[in-house]
Amino acid sequence: MKRSHQSSLIWMHIVVIIYGFTAILGKLIEMPAIQMVWYRMLFASIGLLAYLLLKKKSLLITPKQILKLILIGFVVAAHWIAFFHAIKISNISVTLGIISSGALFASVLEPIFFRKKIDWLELLVGIFIVIGLYLIFSYELNYISGIIVAIIATVLATTFTILNKKYITQHSPTLISFYEMVGGFIGISLYLIFTGGFSSDFFSPSMSDITYLLILGLICTAFAFAVSVDVMKELSAYTVILSINMEPIYGIILAFFIFGESEYMTSGFYAGTVMILASVFLFPILKRQKAVID
Repeated sequence: MKRSHQSSLIWMHIVVIIYGFTAILGKLIEMPAIQMVWYRMLFASIGLLAYLLLKKKSLLITPKQILKLILIGFVVAAHWIAFFHAIKISNISVTLGIISSGALFASVLEPIFFRKKIDWLELLVGIFIVIGLYLIFSYELNYISGIIVAIIATVLATTFTILNKKYITQHSPTLISFYEMVGGFIGISLYLIFTGGFSSDFFSPSMSDITYLLILGLICTAFAFAVSVDVMKELSAYTVILSINMEPIYGIILAFFIFGESEYMTSGFYAGTVMILASVFLFPILKRQKAVID
């Protein structure tokens, strides 16, 4: 069991590196966020379906279960739309700095979903994260719209991570990912149909965008999403969200090298981000000490 747990942590770390590159692609792709996510979920659905058929895996589950996974897919789609929109109206550093506050929302939402007592240590970590968010807000008022949208994206990410924890023991991670990608694709398509969002330009992306979208859909989504669901067999939703908080480090470093001055922020932003990340990384140590005392 211990070996399996360690292996899950390693795979989760690999996924987080891939997630860090996702933000870079979000800025490189020129199309609007909703169009980007539509293509992302389309390519991810095709990639996951091809894998399932190649491995001769059954797609059969009950209609009720399919509906639940499709609805979670709506949440995933909404998260990605908010995430990429936040990048486009602010920048990568701001968006990833806010996304790292996911542990705060997990400390409150996970006990609600699973009907368990609130872990006061998790809540304490959450308080320090709030202080970090306050510092970011205070010093980056010119990015206020992006910060708000990034917070919405964070809440949505926490929600679908916790919901996935409920279903991982019932189905394979690839099957879960497939139906959620299909669900998100359907949800966005319905929205675009009713709002008149489809146009000739929508279906005529540039070659560079198509290349980035294929990487985004197949590697950063189909592969990474399935693995992140799979590791939840051994890791708690809170641990997964804590691991994902490494994403800002990779993403911000990559952004510095690729985009240069547009990603430089004030000292207050970095102080807030460091406080958030320090709270996240200290949590496992404090958790172990608490367990020894108990």
